[in-house]
Amino acid sequence: MNPDSIQKYRPFPAVDLPDRQWPDRTITSAPIWCSVDLRDGNQALPIPMSVDEKLRLFDELVRIGFKQIEVGFPSAADTEFNFLRALVEQNRIPDDVTVQVLVQAREHLIRRTFESLEGVKKAIVHLYNSTSPLQRRVTFGDASKESIKQIAVDGAKLIKELVPTLPDTEITLQYSPESFSDTEMDYALEVCNAVSGVWEPNPDKKIILNLPATVEWSTPNVHADQIEWFCRNVDNRENSIISLHTHNDRGTGVAATELGLMAGADRVEGTLFGNGERTGNLDIVIVALNMNSHGIETGLDFSDLSSIRQVYEETTRMEVPERQPYAGELVFTAFSGSHQDAIKKGFDRRTSDVAESSKEVAWGVPYLTIDPKDIGRSYEAIIRINSQSGKGGVAYVLDREHGFDLPKSMHPQVGKFVYDKADAAGRELSNEEIGELFFEKFVNIKSPLSLEQFELDHTAGGVGEVLCHATVKIGGEEVKGIGKGNGPINAFVHFLEEVGRKDFAVTDYRSQALRGGSDADSAAYVQVKHAGNGTLLWGCGIDPSIEMAGLKALICAWNLLRDSEA
Repeated sequence: MNPDSIQKYRPFPAVDLPDRQWPDRTITSAPIWCSVDLRDGNQALPIPMSVDEKLRLFDELVRIGFKQIEVGFPSAADTEFNFLRALVEQNRIPDDVTVQVLVQAREHLIRRTFESLEGVKKAIVHLYNSTSPLQRRVTFGDASKESIKQIAVDGAKLIKELVPTLPDTEITLQYSPESFSDTEMDYALEVCNAVSGVWEPNPDKKIILNLPATVEWSTPNVHADQIEWFCRNVDNRENSIISLHTHNDRGTGVAATELGLMAGADRVEGTLFGNGERTGNLDIVIVALNMNSHGIETGLDFSDLSSIRQVYEETTRMEVPERQPYAGELVFTAFSGSHQDAIKKGFDRRTSDVAESSKEVAWGVPYLTIDPKDIGRSYEAIIRINSQSGKGGVAYVLDREHGFDLPKSMHPQVGKFVYDKADAAGRELSNEEIGELFFEKFVNIKSPLSLEQFELDHTAGGVGEVLCHATVKIGGEEVKGIGKGNGPINAFVHFLEEVGRKDFAVTDYRSQALRGGSDADSAAYVQVKHAGNGTLLWGCGIDPSIEMAGLKALICAWNLLRDSEA
């Protein structure tokens, strides 16, 4: 920002609360959740949802477990009115779900709202008017504090008068001093107390006092101070439900909500994935899953987050960003090599711990605050490969996607080759491409040496020995010979020695049964050391026979030694 422009801005005032208690508190239970996707989220769309789209999203919110759902502003537009009527007439509102309707403190709008509620079993009538000095001065033409308070009081009185006109509907009053976040604290309290005095809440008829951070002006700690101060000073606190409604202008809506709950709030309004005006509303998915990650049950089911995201994106035409916590495409993806290696080790360790334990094992995988499978995400997408990835990342993909359990000392050899390819391509490599590169460079390599014929004689050698008859082609030249050893690989090594082609030592051998995705049954890995320069290289062989897989791995490693000399 231009330094001259800074002069127009002022710091937000702090709250005088020297004995604040919220910093020493922790969140131990979930609040009452209220989704405002169908109102706040809908009004923020370039193309508002149709009635059918809103019905689909409403059903999804019910399935997730929301018990309070704001369905819109039925006095504002026919679509909003007709949507609520469709919910009633199609009997789509479960008995344990309360629908919330928003209305300004204006008589004709309140009356129209009550018309829309005919046949609803439980409803929250959400009354609001703006109270901040900025709104009083600019929007309402220097309106007095008393006149603004009177608007709220008159609205509450009318709602109370209209409640008997819906004898079969259980009505709860909710009041929001809109722009609470920048309203004078004592004045916001005065207006809320006046509305509460009209409603006369009691244990069977509580009032919801919603304190919206309509605009996020300050750091989250100031918001928490505001909420704690209000909770301490409000009349009839025991019969008041203090509700939060944060926005995200400063990018700290989640933090403000969590600190507001620590400060004493009982209820949270928000949307799926933070959709809402300007920078958005609170993302309820993040707050709820943050609680889950600390072992707190929330009553909301995000176990299939991908399908929830799909419904959201199809009905709102919005997209969830790739880095959105929990739901984003890349949030369970590691590109950094050190992250990949740590994640792989974490999953391996957890698998071992779970196998050894008879009870639930606490979650503990580096870099992952939550088990992806608990929200319907897959492990296969956790590690993806680009030129910045580490040696463990390729090994992880080859293991999880292609069934190869590479020896640990083989990881750097394979990793460097794959990362060099990614670097040359200047992009991420897919799991399929990684598999193809592994086969191209490290599996059953047949040049310059290829095995043309191989027979074992188990009777020609001494005790514990076998004799091999082999025919190979080396650079197009056919070579025949025999070799004797304690097994097929050892016998073939002696064959190469006999024909003058042994300039290495076998230093390691591993084998495994392949897991899925291949017609072959076995994989073997052979490491050889060059007799001259000491180079260590691994080769991989695949064959239905474990013996032939080992032989092919040796030949592959021999060929890679030749390649390293070029």
